Amino acid sequence: MSNTNRKILLAEDDLSLGELLKNYLEMNDFDVCWYKNGIEAFKGFNKNVFDICLLDVMMPDMNGFELATEIKQLNPQIPLLFLTAKSLREDILTGYKCGADDYIIKPFDSELLIYKINAILKRAGNSTQKEETSTEFIIGKYKLNTNLRSLTGPNGEQQLSPKETELLKLLCQYKDNVLPRDLALKNIWNNDDYFSGRSMDVYIAKIRKHLKEDPSLEIINIHGKGYRFSTNSVK
Repeated sequence: MSNTNRKILLAEDDLSLGELLKNYLEMNDFDVCWYKNGIEAFKGFNKNVFDICLLDVMMPDMNGFELATEIKQLNPQIPLLFLTAKSLREDILTGYKCGADDYIIKPFDSELLIYKINAILKRAGNSTQKEETSTEFIIGKYKLNTNLRSLTGPNGEQQLSPKETELLKLLCQYKDNVLPRDLALKNIWNNDDYFSGRSMDVYIAKIRKHLKEDPSLEIINIHGKGYRFSTNSVK
């Protein structure tokens, strides 16, 4: 696996260790954004799209467990790896309950860290590929076929544009969670600038109209974060 362009969020308040980790990860061809506390890291997560997050547990203001919980609410699929000196069973269990993919105890071997990161990214990539093989989604009273770009509902079949199809598919994959705005823009528009953002807002409005015959479906705008597709019927 090539690490080129694989983007890591690193949250570590120890300046010496943080700089050491950033340099070592960049030597292994990762793109690293290093934040020195949990609040900075969460702000950075909102502004960028990452492949994995490396989170120290013991940080001021917002600890790693709190940060992980906030991150997972925005993107349930993002892989998390905790870096910590805390080795108690209760702490490790708390980390996994927060959505951790792995847990590495300080001090640790740098090569082991790279191995764990690559293993997690490989699993995440395989999971994404499996999700992407799904071509049909049941959405309340509607059925989406992404191959045919068709949406079938109470008023018959509607043909969707490529962007409408991809956006609705992402909303389905993030059902009842927040679809990060930047992630949708970069995946579909390949750009997260102002004009792409306005374009996506137009497509969201179009999708709302396509789904208007089922009042149980709602696409909620989460200010500054993204969209939440609220329904109990998406499968």
